[in-house]
Amino acid sequence: MASTPPPPFSPSAPAPLGRPDDASSRGPSQALGVAVLGSTGSIGKSTLEVIAASGGLFHPHLLAAHTSVGPLLEQARIHRPAWVVVTDPAAAATIGATALPAGARLAVGPEALDDLVRAPEVDRVVSAIVGAAGLRSTLAALDAGKTVALANKETLVMAGALVMRLAAERGAVLLPVDSEHSAIHQALRSGTADEVVRVILTASGGPFRTRESLEGVTLEEALRHPTWSMGPKITIDSATMMNKALELIEARWLFDLPAEKLAVVVHPQSVVHSMVEFVDGSVIAQLSPPDMKLPIQYALSHPRRLDGPARRLDFRLGLRLDFEPPDPVRFPAVRLGHEAAARGGTAGAVLNAANEEAVGAFLAGKMRFTGIADVCARVLDGHAYQADPSLDDIRRLDAWARQEVVTWVSS
Repeated sequence: MASTPPPPFSPSAPAPLGRPDDASSRGPSQALGVAVLGSTGSIGKSTLEVIAASGGLFHPHLLAAHTSVGPLLEQARIHRPAWVVVTDPAAAATIGATALPAGARLAVGPEALDDLVRAPEVDRVVSAIVGAAGLRSTLAALDAGKTVALANKETLVMAGALVMRLAAERGAVLLPVDSEHSAIHQALRSGTADEVVRVILTASGGPFRTRESLEGVTLEEALRHPTWSMGPKITIDSATMMNKALELIEARWLFDLPAEKLAVVVHPQSVVHSMVEFVDGSVIAQLSPPDMKLPIQYALSHPRRLDGPARRLDFRLGLRLDFEPPDPVRFPAVRLGHEAAARGGTAGAVLNAANEEAVGAFLAGKMRFTGIADVCARVLDGHAYQADPSLDDIRRLDAWARQEVVTWVSS
């Protein structure tokens, strides 16, 4: 299926705000069935905290992981889903006949997950599988017309035009779980699309915002994030600011915005999660402590707002908010994100694949920290760009970009 770019930013195309008539209007006695894809990761764990604190409004119908069988079975014992899915067959083979709690059934493989997210018992799908691996199941959920709480930014980075077109064709809804995009989603409700001047994504700046030289950065240093507790891949992305590059591309597709309306500002406190500037000079921001449970709950309960387990700001303690532009020389990843957002087509998929492979090499001790952005720029510049790729084209270039990084590292 060939993709076409979305229409230009238009006053008649406001950001999607979900469906007020979906299952989120149910009462407490009718729990929403939630499929948590990537339940053993940091987003999945926070999602289960939100579900447990909902007083029965949400129920985990399905929990899915790739190889983390032990943590997945422990989650199943506590939360009692109808289905437990292990997408890696070898990992699933280690599960004994009596390991599952009563009432839970086991399904194995990505095909089984694709089928189960389509089930009528699933009202909302939390897509939290890290990296390119999350694209397939997200597409299956959208194809079934589901409401998807998207924590997997790579889905839109890789195939934004395809994903948004499929959602529109099937009447599906995408609600962002990234704290930045959740903040933008909320702030955009303060005006119409033609009134938006700029969308400003905030960045913590990671652990090296004030460090003079990034040469010689160790793995331990890069994994020491000052404000967020995340998995290793996302933490390294924050340190390089590649996470902002990917978020710029995600925002381009999710909110149907041209790259020139997207900006990044460094905000080390991670309290302002993003901002929208309107034509009259008003800047609307969303503030909260750095706690992923809030954007997760916002996506699960939308269009309602509910009390929940997220931390609250306490203004009695005082609050300081600092903002500064990112250093384009020390953090070239932001420029790569702007470039890929402006070009569209295959640029996002290639940048994402190169970054995933490069981060893996850094985590394995095979690459310098500064080499991550360097190799990503080389691969992005050298790929056979296509403006209107099919899903097969995207997958082919994803594999090509990964191999290019492997070759570069080995040489």
